[in-house]
Amino acid sequence: MITIAFNYIDGRAWRGGYNYLLSLVDALSKFSPNRVQSIIFVGTDINSDHLIPFEVIERVKVVRNQVFNSKRNRVRLFKSIVSGSDQEALTVFLENKIDIVFESARFYGWRFPLPILTWIPDFQHRHLKRLFGWKAFWKREIGFRMQTFSGRHIMLSSEDARRDCEKYYPIAHGHTSVVRFCVPAPLLPSIQNACEITKAYGLPNHFFFLPNQFWAHKNHICVINALSRLKDRGISLVIACSGKQSDERDPYYFKRIQNLIVANGLEDNLKLLVMIPSAHISALMMKCSALINPSKFEGWSTTVEEAKAIGAPMILSRIRVHEEQTRDAIFFDPYSSDELANILENFIPSSHRERDKRCQDAMNTASLNFQKFAEEFTNLIEQQVKIQRGS
Repeated sequence: MITIAFNYIDGRAWRGGYNYLLSLVDALSKFSPNRVQSIIFVGTDINSDHLIPFEVIERVKVVRNQVFNSKRNRVRLFKSIVSGSDQEALTVFLENKIDIVFESARFYGWRFPLPILTWIPDFQHRHLKRLFGWKAFWKREIGFRMQTFSGRHIMLSSEDARRDCEKYYPIAHGHTSVVRFCVPAPLLPSIQNACEITKAYGLPNHFFFLPNQFWAHKNHICVINALSRLKDRGISLVIACSGKQSDERDPYYFKRIQNLIVANGLEDNLKLLVMIPSAHISALMMKCSALINPSKFEGWSTTVEEAKAIGAPMILSRIRVHEEQTRDAIFFDPYSSDELANILENFIPSSHRERDKRCQDAMNTASLNFQKFAEEFTNLIEQQVKIQRGS
């Protein structure tokens, strides 16, 4: 039995990271119960309600300690860089008999004595540098350099990310692994409940769903421009959008989206639902004609995985990671609103019978993939513990 430490990922700042951690420990609990003990380390400054989804998972332990409070992060990072080891975290880890640490958006030091597996979700700051200010760019870049130059084994979520890692940080060659993230088959609401939820949001029978955060690289503007072109042709479609409103890199992005919607007279076409419960997301995925993800960049798209898990049709931007995630989608150039407009205009929704069959097949596949996710991760940490202890 290997005991692994996870640092808590705050869903208020990064919902995708929170969902990733939740899915990972859930998969380990279900499929590696005799091989892995997961412990989540979190500060005492986090609302207890946010931890309930972790605490209800069998064989997952949550340890709260003020060492991991957000106000201590900078001090701990400074000490980790200067001394080479985050001694405060180490003390807590040793008290809990940790065998390996999963390092995500943290740096525990270049000579931390416990084995470490580092997860880097993506290298967006390299591809879309213009979206990052000087400080934000170098915060990520220095962090990744410290991790790779410290000899960490780097876990990536896609082959696309592995190529980037080894291109930008050649020292990482031979020290990378890909473990593809997936979500479990969801507990879907009844058809009647899904219809009621859809109606509560004022959505018609034929609508598209875009559940991305309102961040600049998520590319909502392409969708707005596509709807505007369709309106000029006398075609009126509805797209429902949900997600976090704020982007720290571009605080005025959501306001620009709102202004653009009004300027193009699309208030009835683009419904801004903002943040909605997970159960409602599943209901809207069930009822939508297709999921849309127009993103210019992804590490491994959670929304695509969620749509795959229930067999929802997908219209995706033609980026490498989307093409790696699925072949069962309609792809478009994320910089061409004309191409997206043509796809939306000519899209024919599936019949209820076809959707039901797709859903059943997809949920069976999702269950198998979720087990594979746990198996690949477990194999990797067992390998790393063996290698790093041996050295």
